[in-house]
Amino acid sequence: MSKENFKSKTSDKHPFTKFIKEKPVAIEPELIKRFEKGQIAPRPARKSASSLEERIDKRIRQLDIDNKKKPYTGKGDDSPNFDEPVRLNKYLAHAGVASRRKADELIAAGKVKVNGVVILEMGHKVLPEDKVYFDGKTVNPEQKVYILLNKPKDCITTTSDEKDRKTVLDLIKGAYAQIKSVKKPRLYPVGRLDRNTSGVLLITNDGELAQNLTHPSREMRKIYHVHLNKNLTIEDIAKIQHGIVLEDGIAEVDEIAYTNPKTKSEVGVEIHSGKNRIVRRIFESLGYEVEKLDRVYFGGLTKKDLPRGKWRFLDEEEVRRLKHFIV
Repeated sequence: MSKENFKSKTSDKHPFTKFIKEKPVAIEPELIKRFEKGQIAPRPARKSASSLEERIDKRIRQLDIDNKKKPYTGKGDDSPNFDEPVRLNKYLAHAGVASRRKADELIAAGKVKVNGVVILEMGHKVLPEDKVYFDGKTVNPEQKVYILLNKPKDCITTTSDEKDRKTVLDLIKGAYAQIKSVKKPRLYPVGRLDRNTSGVLLITNDGELAQNLTHPSREMRKIYHVHLNKNLTIEDIAKIQHGIVLEDGIAEVDEIAYTNPKTKSEVGVEIHSGKNRIVRRIFESLGYEVEKLDRVYFGGLTKKDLPRGKWRFLDEEEVRRLKHFIV
C-alpha cells in the first residue's frame, strides 16, 4: 500500500496519521550546536526524522491487516495438534512446564511420567488419551492465544488488582468464549503500560514468547506519541538525543522528532529501554508534564483499525513475525 493510498483510506484517528501525513521537523546537528554554544555535544540521532517516517510507512505496509486473514488458532507454525501424537518435550513446553531443551533434561532425570510410567526416551510421543505427570501433578497443554489490545487510560496492566480497579483482563473477557481449549488459558500482559498510558498491548499465555519479547538483549523497539504541556525546545531535544541521566542510569532514545508542524508540544519517540515509566521520566526530568502518552508500535504490532478499549486475536502472520522477530 503506497503512502498516498494509505492516507486516503485512513482517518485522523489512526495512531500514525500525524507521523505520516506531514514530514516531521528535522533537528539539524549544526543548529543544535549553535543553540548549545558548544556546552554539550549532542549524540546524533541514529536515524533522521525522514528515516523514521519512511520506516513507519514501511512497517504499516508490511503489517497491513487483511480482514480476510483468520485469527491464530494454535494450530500450524510450531504449535502441536493435541489430537495427534506429539513429542513429549513439545507437550511439556506447550503446557508451560519448561522449554523443549529443559524438558529433555527433566525427562532424562526421570521426572516425567506417562500413564504412571517413568519415561526416559527423548523421542517418546504422547497420544491424545495419555495422562502426563510432572512432579506428581497432571500436565495439560494449553492452546496458545495471542490478543492485541488497544489499552485505554485508567486501566491496570496486571492480571488482578487488590484495589479492585479495572485490569486489562477485564477488557478481554469476551475472548474466552471464542477460545477452544481443554481448559481456560492463563492469559497475562506482555510488558507493562502504566495506568495513564494508552496504546498497543500484547496479551498471551505463551511464556516463552513473552520472555523473548521483554528480555533486554532483544532491544524490542517501541514508538510513543507524546503530548506535552508546553513546546519542547531544540535545546532539550539535544539533551534527550545526548542521553538523560536519571536515578537508575542514562536514558537513551533511538529517535525523536516533532510530529505536528503546527505545534512543538507533540513528539514521536522511539525507544528500546524497558525501564519503568522511562518516557515520562525523561520529559519530567526536563521540567515537562506528559499530558498524554500513547504507544503506537510494539514488536511490529500497531493499533490500526482497533478502537480504544477494543481487542482482537492476532492472525498467523503476525504471530510468525513475533516469534521470529521480523519487526
